[in-house]
Amino acid sequence: MKNWKVIVLVLAAAFAGLAAGYVFFGKTQPVANHEGHNHDVAASEKKETIWTCSMHPQIRQNEPGQCPICGMDLIPLDEANASQNPLVMQMTEDAVKLANIQTMEVGSGTANASKTISLTGRIEADERHVASQVSHLPGRIEQLFVTFTGESVRKGQKLATIYSPALISAQKELLEARKWADSQPQLLEAVRNKLRYWKLTDATIQEVEKSGRIQETLPVYADRSGVVLKRRVAVGDYVKEGSVLFDLADLNQLWVLFDAYEEDLANIRIGDKVSYTVAAIPDKTFTGTVSFIDPVVNPQTRAASVRADVRNVGGLLKPDMFVKGTIEARPRTAQKGLMVPKTAVLWTGPRSVVYVQVPDADVPSYEYREIKLGDAVGDKYLVLEGLNAGERVVVNGQFVIDAAAQLNNMNSMMNRNVKT
Repeated sequence: MKNWKVIVLVLAAAFAGLAAGYVFFGKTQPVANHEGHNHDVAASEKKETIWTCSMHPQIRQNEPGQCPICGMDLIPLDEANASQNPLVMQMTEDAVKLANIQTMEVGSGTANASKTISLTGRIEADERHVASQVSHLPGRIEQLFVTFTGESVRKGQKLATIYSPALISAQKELLEARKWADSQPQLLEAVRNKLRYWKLTDATIQEVEKSGRIQETLPVYADRSGVVLKRRVAVGDYVKEGSVLFDLADLNQLWVLFDAYEEDLANIRIGDKVSYTVAAIPDKTFTGTVSFIDPVVNPQTRAASVRADVRNVGGLLKPDMFVKGTIEARPRTAQKGLMVPKTAVLWTGPRSVVYVQVPDADVPSYEYREIKLGDAVGDKYLVLEGLNAGERVVVNGQFVIDAAAQLNNMNSMMNRNVKT
């Protein structure tokens, strides 16, 4: 009987233990068997694909579609530029067509052709044909027969009359020396020479000697023909011997002075042909040759004057007219080498950049390349470093390639320090 009670107590304790375990642990989920379970596959399945445009890499979408800028079909971001080289930009065929990318093969040539240099300048009077009309004796201006700037005068034309006390005294000396001509002929000749020095003609001197009448005024005649650039006196002014009355210039012969910058001076030589136009006569082209190159560079403009002589037929050209011209200059030495079209070069400060088509690539690919250029020859540049014969450079659409490369954090004009 006693044993039976012990058995009952043991069974009751076991049942109570099972009940407590169920209360505390019955709702806990059994641990699953992780053996063979792949977390990477699950994470990969949940990762979203980003879609972008090969022409506009800044476009990012979570689903396929079309680019809102150009309308091209979007491609997965991982496929936009699969190249691991930061110098090579890959594009789709559609992107190449849309950007109208064109290439040209680099060829060899000789830089000995003429080089057209565009210059600006002005017309000036030929300094060799500019002179001052002066008074040959002191006195007061009584009359002016040329009264304004720009008036044309002829050689021998009367310009003014001068009242001169010194002239009156000299004529009195002449008449007095005339009385002693037989005994002192040298005195008479000395007085005559004094009047000749003042530009009195022999006829005038003889008239004074014969008539015995003194001329109180002396006419001033033009020593040369020309145009009055400046009138320096007025009626009533007192002038000294040698005082300037007028500035005269012969405008039949003019200078055209062009401003040539330092980088162009090396290619300009005396004898080069120059053609130019003026705004007043836009339908006429004037020609000439370079006759002088200023040996001094203007420190303000950093340019030197290049001069051409011109015959002003018909007086069409005027001093201080603004001119635009070109000089056909030849390089001093012929240089042989590779030639690249000017349209292929992107300029960024001191650097010259081109995009070179990668040959035999599975997709259109273009390599960023910095090159060193020489002289310009027509519509091309001489290549000193950076390109090889037979390579094809982009001549149209390179700005699109460069912009896409910059947005993809690849080497470009604005970003040259991308590391591989």
